[in-house]
Amino acid sequence: MDARFLQIADQLLLIERELRIQGWWDDARPSAEALSSVEPFSVDTLDFEQWLQWIFLPRMKAILEQDLPLPNASGIQEMAEMVFAGRNVQGRDRQLQVLLKEFDQLITAAR
Repeated sequence: MDARFLQIADQLLLIERELRIQGWWDDARPSAEALSSVEPFSVDTLDFEQWLQWIFLPRMKAILEQDLPLPNASGIQEMAEMVFAGRNVQGRDRQLQVLLKEFDQLITAAR
């Protein structure tokens, strides 16, 4: 098992928690078509927060549970910056961006 697994698992829980705190957690699952987008971050079918909830978090949890290799790189925080720059969320996104940056750093940390 990769030594970072426990830290990454904790980080995923913090990201989920922040999505819930901000009211960005959906109870209704998007359609199968929306979830099957081939575009990066499913930008054509999902909001960024939906992508985090329905694609990113489940994929990362599956990697951890199945002891699969972690990705070599992550640019999720950069995507978050681009997404939130175009919105008027009045700083509500800052904590989420911090958590995503910490996730990116964990992924790129030496093994």
